[in-house]
Formats: sequence, C-alpha cells, structure tokens
Amino acid sequence: MTDPIADLLTRIRNALMTGKTVVTAPHSLQKQQLIEKLISLGYLDSFTVDQKSTHPLLHITLKYHQSHPVITNLKRISKPGRRIYVRADKIPIILSGFGSTILSTNQGLLTNKEAKKQGIGGELLCQIW
Repeated sequence: MTDPIADLLTRIRNALMTGKTVVTAPHSLQKQQLIEKLISLGYLDSFTVDQKSTHPLLHITLKYHQSHPVITNLKRISKPGRRIYVRADKIPIILSGFGSTILSTNQGLLTNKEAKKQGIGGELLCQIW
C-alpha cells in the first residue's frame, strides 16, 4: 500500500456510507495522531489500539447525530505522488470555517485554525466537513 492515510480515510468513508459504528484499520503513529485530532474536532467518537494480534489494529468508533453521520465528506489532498505544501497565510478555509484542514507540520498534526494561529505552514493531509 503506497498511501496508508488515504486507505484510512477511505475505510472511514465507506463505513459511514454503510452505517457501521466501528472501523478497523492497521495502526501507525501518524494514523493514531490523525484519529486523535478528528476526535478533538468532534468528528469521531473514540478509538482503541488492539495489541493482541501480530500487527496492531486501530478500532475507530464513528460518530452519528440522529442516525446521520457527523462527517459529510473526507478528502485526501496531498498524495505520495504529489505533495502539497502551503505557507501559513495560504492555508485554505473550508466551508467558511465549518470544515477543517489537517496539516502535517514540524509541530505535529495541526488543524488549519491552529496552524494559522501559530503562523506555521506544512503539508496539507486532508480536508473534512
């Protein structure tokens, strides 16, 4: 697999379309940090790491509001074949501030609001609304 972040986002997107409550994905530190950021933004409910198998797994609990998913769309921006980097003043605003962009910076994963506040640019990982 060449793009594990895109795989994670696709697993979440597919689970939301079918109405599942839990998604399982292979564990990595960057994926875990991305899930933690999405939980802090209120898009996901919780996650656990299953260390029992030979390869650790993430079990992600999706969030629904009145039987509708909280996440409307997930979009991968930067890809392994085409990395997209932006300065702090060029970070895109999603849906007039109702959506979020996740950036990979030298300070870790940050949302567009956090990165602008700190004046840090980075690689655009994904957009969520």
